[in-house]
Amino acid sequence: MDFALSKEQLIIQNIAKEFAEKQLEPIVDQIELENAIPESVLKAMSELDFFALPYEEKYGGAGAGYDGYVLVVEQIAKVSRAVTAVISAHTLGLGAITKFGTEEQLKKYLGPCCKGEWIASFAFTEPSTGSDPKQITTTAVKDGDYFVINGTKRFISNAVYDGPMVTFAKDVISGKPTAFIIDKFTPGYSISEPWHKMGTRGQKLVDVYFKDLRIPAANLLGELGQGYPILRYGISFGKIGISANGLGSIASSLEQSVKYAKEKVHRDGVIAKFPTIQTKIADLAIMLESARWLTYRLGFLANDIKDQTDFIKNAALTKTFVSEMAVKSARLAIEIHGSYGLMEDYKTARDYRDAIFGPLTEGVSDMQKIIVAGILLKD
Repeated sequence: MDFALSKEQLIIQNIAKEFAEKQLEPIVDQIELENAIPESVLKAMSELDFFALPYEEKYGGAGAGYDGYVLVVEQIAKVSRAVTAVISAHTLGLGAITKFGTEEQLKKYLGPCCKGEWIASFAFTEPSTGSDPKQITTTAVKDGDYFVINGTKRFISNAVYDGPMVTFAKDVISGKPTAFIIDKFTPGYSISEPWHKMGTRGQKLVDVYFKDLRIPAANLLGELGQGYPILRYGISFGKIGISANGLGSIASSLEQSVKYAKEKVHRDGVIAKFPTIQTKIADLAIMLESARWLTYRLGFLANDIKDQTDFIKNAALTKTFVSEMAVKSARLAIEIHGSYGLMEDYKTARDYRDAIFGPLTEGVSDMQKIIVAGILLKD
């Protein structure tokens, strides 16, 4: 058992840290105000292989594994959770294709996506049914060598970028949810105006409309009627990104709090001398270390999954713990800053608004706990 990062992992971590501090930090306020990530940022991430990290080199990937992916997302999330949300959603969509796609599908989509020429999406949630697979209303009808898709998806990440979208529709043959790969912006594909989110501004969420959208039958992902197993297993890879995102948020809360406590003067010294501040700083450090090793372990497990059910359980519990700790740590950081923590001039306000998304996206915390308990209590 070795908890030390390898030389290669340290290099990956430092590259991400330098990118976040030198290229993102100066424009993070601009990203939030304009609710847009500049093309230059996406291009820079492409050149650094951030869209290709966990994938095999033979398909154009970086071969850095999900452990390397976690290290990158953690560092970038300390500065901008909007940017890491784009990477996370991309990796979720592309991960599903990697795990369930045919060789032809892998060759078609992985290369351009790893280069950042395309950015992947994952679309399941619907306006009237939420994320309940039994109530899905989007339909897929077989028509010769094509499927015709009709329906609406809600709160979809990366739908504004060209590339593949893994989506789910109830096919009329099986009557069950089935996974398909859709090429965005083909005829029959349209999107809404971006939702006005309270946090992660810059990463746009939109509704997606399918109107008689025709896709080749070869774009079927997996088998007919097997959408739920693909969703359940595939989305576990998305939880790696959510966890790493929350980890970076906790790290930011601790860094900002330590800095403020050492600089804020009260009476005859800085507030770091007060036991109440010290206990809060210690709580933040405990949250960070606990979240870090759970998240690093999840990335390690994702590289070589021997038991799908066990991986699903670990993804659910890690995502729940880390995302909830991110919210608590952001709240603690605000308490340490006092009234200043409520001001937009300080990062703590943005950290809190961004962190609140974690427990509510890609599976709410209560549902994740039910998944964990269901696996542990299964006969």
